[in-house]
Amino acid sequence: MRLDFLGTGGSWPTRRRGSMSTAFTWGGNTILIDCGEGTQRQIVLSPVSPMKIKGILLTHLHGDHFLGLPGLIQTMALNDRKDDLHIWGPVGVDRSWQMAKEMCPFKEKFETHIHELTGGETFDICDVTVKCVEAVHSVPTLAYRINERNRPGRFRRKVAVEMGIPEGELWGRLQKGEKVSFSRNGEEVMVGPEDVLGAARKGRSVIFSGDTGPSENIIELAKDGDILVHEATFTSELTDLAREVGHSTILDAADIAKKAGVGTLVLVHSSPRYTKDLHFQEYMKEAITSFSDVFVPEDLEQLEVSRQTDGS
Repeated sequence: MRLDFLGTGGSWPTRRRGSMSTAFTWGGNTILIDCGEGTQRQIVLSPVSPMKIKGILLTHLHGDHFLGLPGLIQTMALNDRKDDLHIWGPVGVDRSWQMAKEMCPFKEKFETHIHELTGGETFDICDVTVKCVEAVHSVPTLAYRINERNRPGRFRRKVAVEMGIPEGELWGRLQKGEKVSFSRNGEEVMVGPEDVLGAARKGRSVIFSGDTGPSENIIELAKDGDILVHEATFTSELTDLAREVGHSTILDAADIAKKAGVGTLVLVHSSPRYTKDLHFQEYMKEAITSFSDVFVPEDLEQLEVSRQTDGS
């Protein structure tokens, strides 16, 4: 389970950072969170395959989060994609998508399904569950939480040996949750997964804030999450500006992470004003002193998603 930070900057692309887009990949599947201008170019430079993208979660319809969508989907069509594609976003995403197709017409070779959300909805993508809430921004904006389903407990090898269960196929079936039978001392024995597996392990979770000011909704959404990817457009000296335009500072993001009890805070959507080395040093200085486990990714950096409790 991995995050690829395709674009990490806010407002407009700079030499250092592209527009917002993050790929969440697990088990051969990928979900794209936002699709700013230039996203498909970043995908070419990354391990992410556009043909394996199962769905796209749009936080809102500002250009630095949306304008890469027409080009990416046209590229999928030109490469003979056949699988349906689902796109979720706030109210207005269907109209915006239809207008984009009129502006840049191309032959669609697969179905695109648009789902408009208002916050509070929960839905499944493959074998993960997604929940969304409303964020605090200048236009309708959603924050998302992606939850992995709970995983079976660890296989207790010593117990299996003591029970005389033959190693090999039967162990594998037990780990998959199946009951098995085998012969022991001439007697047929039935064993269930509960006999050899430890307690179920909580699935991993990643939360994406979208563009937002400080939000109680996001604190609640992120409760005990493993990774919170939160926007941090400004340093704290520009708190007044952040409130005015519906964004967060680094300290805002850190406060939300602390209140939610997340494992790792990832800061994205930095203002283009922090591109110059001096200003970026100021940004990083505040970031690394704001939370016990904080990461400020560069474009195309990756982060493995691990449980904050057991590191698995």
